[in-house]
Amino acid sequence: MTGPLIRNNIRRLRFEHNEMTQKELAEKVGATRQTLIAIENAKYFPSLELAFRIARAFGKPLEEVFIFDDEA
Repeated sequence: MTGPLIRNNIRRLRFEHNEMTQKELAEKVGATRQTLIAIENAKYFPSLELAFRIARAFGKPLEEVFIFDDEA
């Protein structure tokens, strides 16, 4: 076991939303593009506030954007 893992569906959701760019999403949620890249690649986990902002940008519940897999 490698410990808890948080995965996300941000890349898929961006493409489902008219191929939204990382820059567009970053501007919408008040983050930098670099932060969004790191989150998408699971190199950085967002604050709870930012996670909610990202989910809201897609009109999705938090659980549809971020997946907590404590079985990993």
